Amino acid sequence: PHLSFSQKSLSPSLPHRERRNRDALYLNPSDEGFAFLLLGDANPKESSPFINSSDATEKSQKYDGKHMALFEEEMETSPMVSTMISSLANYSSLPQGSKEHEEEADNEEEDKKKKKPVKAPQLGTLMGVYLPCIQNIFGVILFLRMTWMVGIGGVIGSFIIVFMCCSTTMLTAISMSAIATNGVVPAGGSYYMISRSLGPEFGGAVGICFYLGTTFAGAMYILGSIELLLVYILPQAAIFKMEGLEGAEAEAAMLNNMRVYGTIVLSFMATVVFVGVKYVNKLALLFLACVILSILAVYAGVIKTAIEPPDFPVCLLGNRPLISKGFDVCAKTLESGNGTVTTKLWSVFCDSPFLNATCDEYFVNNNVSFIQGIPGVMSGILKENLFGNYLEKGDLVAKKGIATVEGPDDTLTNSNRYVLADITSFFTLLVGIYFPSVTGIMAGSNRSGDLRDAQKSIPIGTIMAITTTSIVYMSAVILFGACIEGVVLRDKFGEGVNGNLVIGTLAWPSPWVIVIGSFFSTCGAGLQSLTGAPRLMQAISRDGVVPILRVFGHGKANGEPTWALLLTAGICEIGILIASLDAVAPILSMFFLMCYMFVNLACALQTLLRTPNWRPRFNYYHWALSFLGMSLCLSLMFICSWFYAIVAMVIAGSIYKYIEFRGAEKEWGDGIRGISLSAARYALMRLEEGPPHTKNWRPQLLVLVSTDVEQNVEQPRLLSLTNQLKAGKGLTIVGTALAGTYLENHPQAQRAEQSLRKLMETEKVKGFCQVTISSNMRDATSHLLQASGLGGLMHNTVLVSWPRNWKQADDLQTWRDFIELVRETTAAHLALLVPKNIAAFPSNGERFSEGHIDVWWIVHDGGMLMLLPFLLRQHKVWRKCKMRIFTVAQMDDNSIQMKKDLTTFLYHLRIDAEVEVVEMHDSDISAYTYEKTLVMEQRSQILKQINLTKTEREREIQSITDSSRGSIRRKNPAVVTTQLSVTEEQPGVSSKVEKPEEEVQLIHDSTSPTSPATPLTPASEGGAQTPGSAQVQMTWTEKADGEPAKPPGASTPQGIKDIFNMKPEWENLNQSNVRRMHTALRLNGVIVKKSSEAKLVLLNMPGPPNNRSGDENYMEFLEVLTEGLNRVLLVRGGGREVITIYS
Repeated sequence: PHLSFSQKSLSPSLPHRERRNRDALYLNPSDEGFAFLLLGDANPKESSPFINSSDATEKSQKYDGKHMALFEEEMETSPMVSTMISSLANYSSLPQGSKEHEEEADNEEEDKKKKKPVKAPQLGTLMGVYLPCIQNIFGVILFLRMTWMVGIGGVIGSFIIVFMCCSTTMLTAISMSAIATNGVVPAGGSYYMISRSLGPEFGGAVGICFYLGTTFAGAMYILGSIELLLVYILPQAAIFKMEGLEGAEAEAAMLNNMRVYGTIVLSFMATVVFVGVKYVNKLALLFLACVILSILAVYAGVIKTAIEPPDFPVCLLGNRPLISKGFDVCAKTLESGNGTVTTKLWSVFCDSPFLNATCDEYFVNNNVSFIQGIPGVMSGILKENLFGNYLEKGDLVAKKGIATVEGPDDTLTNSNRYVLADITSFFTLLVGIYFPSVTGIMAGSNRSGDLRDAQKSIPIGTIMAITTTSIVYMSAVILFGACIEGVVLRDKFGEGVNGNLVIGTLAWPSPWVIVIGSFFSTCGAGLQSLTGAPRLMQAISRDGVVPILRVFGHGKANGEPTWALLLTAGICEIGILIASLDAVAPILSMFFLMCYMFVNLACALQTLLRTPNWRPRFNYYHWALSFLGMSLCLSLMFICSWFYAIVAMVIAGSIYKYIEFRGAEKEWGDGIRGISLSAARYALMRLEEGPPHTKNWRPQLLVLVSTDVEQNVEQPRLLSLTNQLKAGKGLTIVGTALAGTYLENHPQAQRAEQSLRKLMETEKVKGFCQVTISSNMRDATSHLLQASGLGGLMHNTVLVSWPRNWKQADDLQTWRDFIELVRETTAAHLALLVPKNIAAFPSNGERFSEGHIDVWWIVHDGGMLMLLPFLLRQHKVWRKCKMRIFTVAQMDDNSIQMKKDLTTFLYHLRIDAEVEVVEMHDSDISAYTYEKTLVMEQRSQILKQINLTKTEREREIQSITDSSRGSIRRKNPAVVTTQLSVTEEQPGVSSKVEKPEEEVQLIHDSTSPTSPATPLTPASEGGAQTPGSAQVQMTWTEKADGEPAKPPGASTPQGIKDIFNMKPEWENLNQSNVRRMHTALRLNGVIVKKSSEAKLVLLNMPGPPNNRSGDENYMEFLEVLTEGLNRVLLVRGGGREVITIYS
């Protein structure tokens, strides 16, 4: 359904050429289903809430007036209300089929003469809604099965069924009225309403259910008309003769007749619909007149029974009614002048017409009598008919209260002479068969495009129609029970009353009024179904929500849905091949109930969610009524047939998932989106209540990627690793940073976001992407770190790849940014994962058939090192890899006990891994270490020189910073010393074991000359030997005078020996750096020896130095630490336990 505008109302003064290039007219509609039409372009775009169509040049002329000078700038985009208001009010919502209307923009000039003016819809409530609903609701079931239902279920049982079904449709009508009056409803009716309220997935599922329901209804009406024809009007027309056949054979012959004639009638009806719908619409009133006349005839008959009951005798043998076809007189023998003569009835039960013939035992023992089939409304028969009388298939329909003589071993003989039950009946079956007779309430809303005022007519017309039909049905149940004998009511095909239609026997003036009336009404209803269903399918196809059905959107030049008609006829044929009215009715009950259930759900959700756009004009609705209606629909589905209910739900569910899987492109502002928002808000508020328990901790990743000039991601493998880590199923945010201003770089940001989304789809990473723009990359990354996530749904782990070319002089900023990022994650208590050699990491398609994931557990960081391999091994890439855990023992550690403890710990963690304790003995610092350190420090000095001459601004900032630091030191040198030499114990570090020097977290300080502005405050040499600084394990210290602290071992004889053996250039080296280089080289040697063949090495990542003056040395230490390893994942904990031994 599209919303279209008449061209003339928008810009009458423009010539054709200009009109086609017109600019923008905004419309801010109040209902979800508003369409967007660029006039001059016949492709309606549902996704936008605006309607574009006005001309800038024209506007500039119009708005040069003094009064509107303030709004001159907006005139390009926002037209004046005064010029728009008429086009908003006078829209026309024509059905999609009107081709000429859609092409108006392109062909206006040429087609002006040919085209007829489009008529405004003129139908009112009575003709447009009330009568079509009446015609659709009253149908075949009322005439063919209602009397039988009252006989089998009893008046009370039947009244309950009717009341339940009518309540369901009334509640559904109230919900439907609320939805229909919430904004403009274009042609498309119920499908349109549900899809725009609940979204494309539900819309598609319900639309197809409604379509299948309507199609099967067509099959049911055709079967009903054939039954009327072959049983009551022209029994001799049967192709498969039924005379003389009994039981299953007779039933099969009847069903085959139904199939043959049903197919013929279906072909004929489909042809009529194909040739011209206008003929169907013209005949609709005639068919409606038939229905109303038939019902009036029944009521007239009821009144007549009170005065003078009609004569319809039913012949009983004992208490068994006999089929009236085989005899003429209801007696065994007749007295005539010559004596006693046997009747035809005698011949039926005896082997000869003589009085001495051998006869059926039951025939001999019981008398023949007859009762009135219709004793009349005053007879008191209602008492007998109050309660149910359910029968098994093949049971005799017997009269209550008449004495009968049956032998103890009497078997039923001559069964084809008695009235028998043709199916096994029970309460739920009656519900399924009866429910279709209350469907049809959507007939008014389906014609919404033809109504003068749909918002007024739909609620009034539909509710009036349901009230009328409910009164008729409920009164019919009571009147049938009060007028008709029970055996006649239970006689489905009227075999005991000369083969008359049972309801016909009650009618006045003749049974034929009902027979002919109901035949025409069922034919009419069948035609209506075959007209409506293809249009519904066409609307679904054209919406494009189910791509596989697109072909059914095409039709003839005048918009008639040819392909959809063929599909409908095909599905209808399935119903006709089932051939039994009683079997087809529950099928369509399911589909209609499913549809009504979703209408109620849509109304309830919109009301409960208080969507701002939910403002129905119809005020008499409440969410509780909608929920009650929904519950009734669901209950009735399972009452009718649990099997069919499950099948219908599976069909609807499959369509829903298919549309979801194909990615519904439509955005209709649906109610389900509203539920998602409410649920998300509720969940986020719950998350705010406190930090998650260790058991619930999972890595919520913020993945930082960099993009090239074209905004393509530079490290796609980072997202492969993200996917492999996502066995924890937590949050994933993929972020990138751009330098510049938001206004200028917005297009680049959008491109970057698209490329992130594309890569996330390729790598199957489910999550969000975010692009931040700031004046420089450092700040932009910092903003990403701070602002990503929402409330309790925040990232707790940052994944960023190692800066590859950090040693290149022109790439200084990269590693500085990296170190700042490490500092920020530490400050924010976030875990940090840094994969080195990310290009060597496996893609999601690769599989390791064997190998190890090695964990080097040097300091405890909350258990991240244990958890990550476990998560990786959940993924197919790493599943076959085994886990090994290495830990480092010092001289004074008991390595055997350590191994035992670690094995027990892993057992309690329920993690399978090999355990190895590597012993690292104290050793002299090698000459190689000194050389490495010297090269590193020389390089560091060169880098500083480059950096100082790089920009004047940076030097100024540095000197300001240094002078401010200097002034702080001058005021309180002691404080500085204390601050810089405090031990930085990480949370979770066990305090039992003294950490030796090699286990230090490699943090670093620099020997750079301080700025001239910094005064050198002398301090005692013993400052380095205080207990505070001697215990430093995790920070690099710097004395207040800027000189390096000496190693704790420097005063020992060994230390003195080392100093004597030094080369002259080694003497000035920072001893702290030397020690760290020593640790890095020793550890690297051990790791390479043990893990060079490992598929992945996980390693504690040392923290950066507290003071920023030697950051490049930190990068060098990390390089040395990981040298010679293929894939390394450096891990830094977030300062909290992430893994627990408890369940």
